[in-house]
Amino acid sequence: MKRNENIVLLSRDHHSGLLCSWKIRQGIKKEIESERIKKYIIYFFEHHLEDHFREEEEILCPSFEDEYTERIRSEHQQIKILISQIKDSGAPYLFSDFADLLEQHIRFEERNWFPHLEKTLDSSDLNKIGKDLDHIHVEKKEMYNDEFWK
Repeated sequence: MKRNENIVLLSRDHHSGLLCSWKIRQGIKKEIESERIKKYIIYFFEHHLEDHFREEEEILCPSFEDEYTERIRSEHQQIKILISQIKDSGAPYLFSDFADLLEQHIRFEERNWFPHLEKTLDSSDLNKIGKDLDHIHVEKKEMYNDEFWK
């Protein structure tokens, strides 16, 4: 799907998030030691998702307050709560919950929220979003050494 150039940076991040969900599922399927998967989930959240969520909430959400924006904030909060539970307990069933919620969240943003913003916001609003993202967004390569999913 062609994405507006002003929010394409966030779409690129989404690819990494979908890959994260896949890696977690692969680890579960291969019955990898739960501590290894837990460490990866925490790494991915702290090195990728936290900044991504902040960028969306600081730059995109204020541009248009509606039920989509409320859902985005709510899902971000649900994911943060799940991360806290994973850190505290490390219960393996939470890994699937995290992978599922992250994938559903990304799919909603790509299929519903971003097209909604592109249709609703005018070009000057989208350009401002693009400039703001350019100032704070840093593309991050995943530098995680334990490739348990292979």
